[in-house]
Amino acid sequence: MSGARHAWIDASAGVAGDMLLGALIDAGADLVAVQETVDAVIGESVKLGCTPVTRAGQHASRLSVEVIARDVPMRDWRSIEHLIATAEMPAAVRDRALASFQRLAEAEARVHHVPQDHVHFHEVGALDSIADIVGVAAALHSLDIDSISASAAAVGSGRVHGAHGDLGVPVPAVVELATDWKIFAGGVGELSTPTGMALLSALAERCEDLPLLRLQTSGAGAGSRDTVGRPNVTRVLIGERVAGSDDSSDAAVLIEANVDDLDPRLWPAVLTSLIAAGAADAWLVPIIMKKGRPAHTLTVLGRPDQAANLREEVLAHTSTIGVRETTVRKTALPRGWVDLTVAGHQLPIKIAHRDGTIWQVTPEFDDLEQAAAAQGLSPVAMLEQAAAAAAAAGLVSGAALPDGLRSSRTSRPDGTSSSTAVERHP
Repeated sequence: MSGARHAWIDASAGVAGDMLLGALIDAGADLVAVQETVDAVIGESVKLGCTPVTRAGQHASRLSVEVIARDVPMRDWRSIEHLIATAEMPAAVRDRALASFQRLAEAEARVHHVPQDHVHFHEVGALDSIADIVGVAAALHSLDIDSISASAAAVGSGRVHGAHGDLGVPVPAVVELATDWKIFAGGVGELSTPTGMALLSALAERCEDLPLLRLQTSGAGAGSRDTVGRPNVTRVLIGERVAGSDDSSDAAVLIEANVDDLDPRLWPAVLTSLIAAGAADAWLVPIIMKKGRPAHTLTVLGRPDQAANLREEVLAHTSTIGVRETTVRKTALPRGWVDLTVAGHQLPIKIAHRDGTIWQVTPEFDDLEQAAAAQGLSPVAMLEQAAAAAAAAGLVSGAALPDGLRSSRTSRPDGTSSSTAVERHP
């Protein structure tokens, strides 16, 4: 089974915009296409170059940004947003570039206590930031990257001198951008820059160790310093996410609260709100608390990067005054969906699989209930018809996976479902 093309960013030695772009070009991104995209935003103001170097004896590519414009204006966030939004480029490149610059502008605004529209990127610094951010977005597109994750980031230690005076490392903007990300010192000096952390936090879907990949290519981007015994590089490893040969195992967080004073009629809405907020699951367990009080334990399962949002949902929608959290490991069989016609209705059928073989076949129950109501049938009768339709289509345990299996579902405004992200099969 083929999976999506995934890029894992190794920021364990730090990350900067030019280092990440250098790594992507080293991995095979088209430098000419990157240059053309940057030119579409700021004209022929900079010239990008990439040369092979070594860092602590290891190969890497060093990106250079040569300013060739004579007059470089000061630009605020809104003017940069307009330049990117109106430039001719693929939508995916534009979206990634805008998301990254938005993160950077938000962080700078909070650090300096100014409105976001008043954040300025001064002269040459603005050109460097545009080249790095737009360049990374273009390089990811050139490499056909579908998804991104990244390691914990080394941010450095000590002090540096900046435009606003002597600053501790990590500098305030990096601290702001690294919220909810795993960071560590990793060495002396500024190892991660605001532009680098903006790209990491905006584009990477999660902070994780190297996932299971069928590796296709890799690249290393060099920083300016060559530190003895410590390769000053950002690496990127690119390949297909492996699904089917192994179970999917990911870090997850459990958020729990014991509640003894909530009107029980409110619990269905609480669970619904948590699922709508992105929780993988949410459930109640009846318990007896102190003094013999009947109560419930509310448990919410989600990704680590969702913890803050799900915690707020629990506090906002229940009467609890505190929660507890536990990091766990979630292992699940890969799953996909196919649509079958059952009693005149299109029903999504969920298929759990492993090693190219069907393990379980289950109709999506909410859709099945709606179809049953529309046909005047009981859910039991509709389940029987769905099982018969699945068997007739060869969707049974032990059978080979069908062509056209889809890896996700989205809801239409009319309440029905559609599927996206088609999985490719050999």
